[in-house]
Parts: sequence; C-alpha cells; structure tokens
Amino acid sequence: MSRTEPDEATYRDDESIHRAYVLDVRIVETKPPDADGVRYRFEAPNHTGVSFGDAEYAELYADVYFDVNGFQEAGTGNRGVPPEVIQAGRDTLAAYFLAQPYADRSWVASFYGKKPHRIERYVSAVRERAAEIRDGVDTETATRDGSDI
Repeated sequence: MSRTEPDEATYRDDESIHRAYVLDVRIVETKPPDADGVRYRFEAPNHTGVSFGDAEYAELYADVYFDVNGFQEAGTGNRGVPPEVIQAGRDTLAAYFLAQPYADRSWVASFYGKKPHRIERYVSAVRERAAEIRDGVDTETATRDGSDI
C-alpha cells in the first residue's frame, strides 16, 4: 500500500498514525482513556472524521474513499449513504456498507441476495482499485517533483 508521512499533523499522547496514505489521508489510532480498547479515526481534508473499532474497517473505508475520489459523510444522517458511493456501483456500495457499524458480511450479502464469498470479491475489487489510484498519485507526484518512488 502507498504511504506518505502526514503533513505537520500533531496528535495527543494517546494518538498515533496507524496508516498514512497519499493526499493527506490517514487513519489515526487512538486510545481514549475513558473507553475500552483502541479506536481508528479516518481523516482526510474536508472530511468529517469517522471512527472505527477495528483497523480493518477503517482501512476498508479509506479504500472506498479513494475508489470514489473522496466523499463527504456530513448531511447523510446516521444510516445515509453519500451520493458518490451510491453512484460508484455495487461493489463500492457493498464495501461501504461493510465498513459501517450496523452491517457485517452476512447483512451485506443478504442485502444483495448474494453469498458472502461474492461480497468478498466486491471488496477485493474496491481494494485493488483504491491501491491503483494511490499508486497513480504516488507516481504522478514523483514525476512532477522529479524524484523516484
């Protein structure tokens, strides 16, 4: 996966970068003193932070974010879906649902009337496209800056 260092981000003592992506997108690991366990907060420019209890779902959310070239959660409500995600197609919507706290693989499979292994294929396609997009940004940035990757 492509990774970059965050730009001048400052974090509290109970926070650290779990994964940094291109374009100032990152997942921050937090260990809130008043909560059990670790949380993973997705951060991107002009995006309201979204928190997850599992790193896998935070990373999947990041993959959906890159797959649709960014989106906003603000204004969608607790169970709404950003229009960019809906317009992206079945596999992207399945991956987005899977990253939500109210859904799991069985729920998503039932929603689509598919077997769970089909949902895994949808998720794999989204992850592959997101990786290609991030790699493309890395390559474009390196070419523009005149540096090697």
